[in-house]
Amino acid sequence: MNTPKFWMITNRNRKDTTLGRDRAGLSYWLSDKGPLDRLNNWSAVSPKGFKDALIDAAGQYPVITDPGGHMDQKHVTVFVHGYNNDWTDAARRYQQICDDLYPGKNGLGLCILFTWPADGSPLHYLPDRADARESAIDLASVLCKFYDWLLLKQAEAAGNPQDPTKGCHVKTSLIAHSMGNYLVQKAMQLAWTRNNQPLLVSLLNQVLMVAADVDNDLFKSGETSDKSDGDAMANLCYRITALYTGRDSVLGMSAGLKHFGKRRLGRSGLDRSAPAPDNVWDADCSLLIPKDHDNIHSAYFEAQKTQELMRHVLRGSDRGVIENSFGKLIPRR
Repeated sequence: MNTPKFWMITNRNRKDTTLGRDRAGLSYWLSDKGPLDRLNNWSAVSPKGFKDALIDAAGQYPVITDPGGHMDQKHVTVFVHGYNNDWTDAARRYQQICDDLYPGKNGLGLCILFTWPADGSPLHYLPDRADARESAIDLASVLCKFYDWLLLKQAEAAGNPQDPTKGCHVKTSLIAHSMGNYLVQKAMQLAWTRNNQPLLVSLLNQVLMVAADVDNDLFKSGETSDKSDGDAMANLCYRITALYTGRDSVLGMSAGLKHFGKRRLGRSGLDRSAPAPDNVWDADCSLLIPKDHDNIHSAYFEAQKTQELMRHVLRGSDRGVIENSFGKLIPRR
């Protein structure tokens, strides 16, 4: 079996030759060619077929035995899109991310699209928020399967200390955009609870919260465990990085719709009046995005400098090294 290039998990309903805006059971898809916004370029597979193909693909990556080479380890990344995305929008964004960050010998590895039934209209902000909350159950199911797999590989590695091939060949990571971060927030709380709030193994190595449409005090518990959503995320992830810019007018609209009294993480960065866990940080991308870009909310995926920043973060570069590499373009706070 040839290794698939593109991977998709969705809880969208199938509607003729596309995926629709209603929630359905999870389905699994593989593809070897684009354009990915055409469903006939995808093949539906069973959950087991998807899992077997993913394990086989991950097993083909080289094992990194030198601790100093950990940044060269390949990734299995899950990408969760935001609101106001129909399936074709999500598929196009996913293909662009794959093409720019993941292919080839020097690429990050492989990326899986998790696409949920956003309503695909700027007027449907609140319905999309409800859709995200409901879809968290489905994403949590996927994350729990990842967690079970990681525990299995950890046990195999512990039982065969002389055979490095028994351990994980890849890092697991996640990129969430806009309201997709709210979905991830709720899904991680469910996954943490289902697994009895584990503290022994990180489910995800790196999490990128891009233009996150969530409260900027999400991680206000700091190093104290209060079993909140932010506490769940901080415990399940090795490192969480929030990319933000005050130039994001879409998130300005989001804050106006909620009237909750809290700023958006993707527009204001972390709330500095509350302590954040040591493994959570943020980066102001205002100077990394060209001034003439016509869609700031999604520009992170298109601007050269923010793509470079994402590579650094996902590869596991130290935050101080990242800040120094970008100089004054990422202001220290």
